[in-house]
Amino acid sequence: MSRALRILLAAQILLAATMLFGSVMSLSAAENAPLARGTAITDPDLLRKLDQSDALSIAHLLQPERNAGVPLTSDLLFASLPQLKQIPPAIDAEFDRYIAQHELASPSETIGVGEGFDVQLFDRANLKAANTRFVLAGIVNRMDRAYVSEESCGEIRLIYRLARFEAGNTATRLPMTFNLVMKARDARQTDANGKTITCAELARRWLDNGDWQGLIGSRTVPDDAMFDRIETNIQISIAPKSALHDFRSDYLLKVFRYDAATKTFVESTLENQIDRDRILADDALRRDFKAWLLAPAHLREFDRGTVLIPEQYLAKAAVAPTPAGLDASDLQPEFGMVRGEGKGEGNSDPVFTDDDVVGALKQAAARGITMENIRSVAGFQRRLNDVTCSGCHQIRGIGGFHFPGVDWLSDKATNSTIVPASPHFVGDQLRRRDILIAFAAGKHPDFSRGFASRPQTRGSRELAGTEYQDGWGAHCSLQNEGSGTPDKSFTSWTCAKGLTCQAAAASSRIGMCFIKTR
Repeated sequence: MSRALRILLAAQILLAATMLFGSVMSLSAAENAPLARGTAITDPDLLRKLDQSDALSIAHLLQPERNAGVPLTSDLLFASLPQLKQIPPAIDAEFDRYIAQHELASPSETIGVGEGFDVQLFDRANLKAANTRFVLAGIVNRMDRAYVSEESCGEIRLIYRLARFEAGNTATRLPMTFNLVMKARDARQTDANGKTITCAELARRWLDNGDWQGLIGSRTVPDDAMFDRIETNIQISIAPKSALHDFRSDYLLKVFRYDAATKTFVESTLENQIDRDRILADDALRRDFKAWLLAPAHLREFDRGTVLIPEQYLAKAAVAPTPAGLDASDLQPEFGMVRGEGKGEGNSDPVFTDDDVVGALKQAAARGITMENIRSVAGFQRRLNDVTCSGCHQIRGIGGFHFPGVDWLSDKATNSTIVPASPHFVGDQLRRRDILIAFAAGKHPDFSRGFASRPQTRGSRELAGTEYQDGWGAHCSLQNEGSGTPDKSFTSWTCAKGLTCQAAAASSRIGMCFIKTR
């Protein structure tokens, strides 16, 4: 049996297990279970069983011939799996760069591992330790990303959380996730009857919440045909509140794409992670990027959230500082690229001026292109921010994560989270499920998405009155206060009955829904 078939077999096992164990879950998981049905596996008991079986461990998926049953600890994982050999040195290089930049920018502040430093670094020794390992913390269906590759029907993401195991059966979750991204299918895969497994069939099996009977076919495919990339997210540092600054934590994001020729995961650019500093420093690159993005076809994809920005404009790493707040600041990845804020203000040659954006919107309208989200300069600026990896992670996330993962390690875990996913993640489940339903019905899905701050509900009322849409704490538009006039990009961002949109910071456009006060 090939490796790809083993992976699919493991998927069959895990989804069959969902039917057996899916009714047993913690209260926090149960609260969001209906929203995640068919789109994510977050049941702690099921994830514990799957992790302990080793069937879906990183080591077993990458090297199925090894003896199963004993998960590899961190000191062995990177040393014994040649596919991962480029990951540790790439992360080390980012840490060295981060430290050097901090020492240059803040020479009076100390930086290092431990509480004695002003800025406390993640201890990289955890990645070489004999008492740490990556545990399975969640499985997420991302067939909503099939627009990237229709042939693969999107992605399935296996998300692992780094954990330290101590004597006495205690465990500490460490602030790092390891996301193994698989193709949802290999186009050459067939079922038991020799028929090609379609996107519709895959979607139906996920929506059935475990009915994957017949998924395993008889035709073998290359061992590594299902691998796409690995994404890592590390809380690289914490800076406690002091006389010099407020509390801040930074998250390092990296991507490693699978190279079938070398059979290794190699350092890659992050999807749509605009390299702001490099673009601002290069006049030719700035002009090229503006022309590319404002072209009507690309602007339409940008508006719908399905744009794929070319690699020459992208970065190979990103640091997402949190909390970033609602106001424009240099903590946000797009800051300074649009005139009227920060670096762009007063700049004789910003990347985008108001006239650039307004002109591009008029040109698109003249060609019959209707904008769903970007209807103003402010909407363009917000999309420029949340289309990036780091910008999206800053919005309605749990720190710098959208999926910290399910904490099933023990009843008394020393570093637990109440919920496995952020408000952004939960709020997006309806859109993802809508796409699965369209796939299952044999229709071409609408892959568009709204802004990261506000979910795209597509007419559903399931989120009404909740923090995810228009309830207490939801992001809303300050249509009549602060800005003076409604902004067309955010006119639908209203609050539920009994709540009003109130300024949560100095922002004149975006606020939060709170109880009415006199």
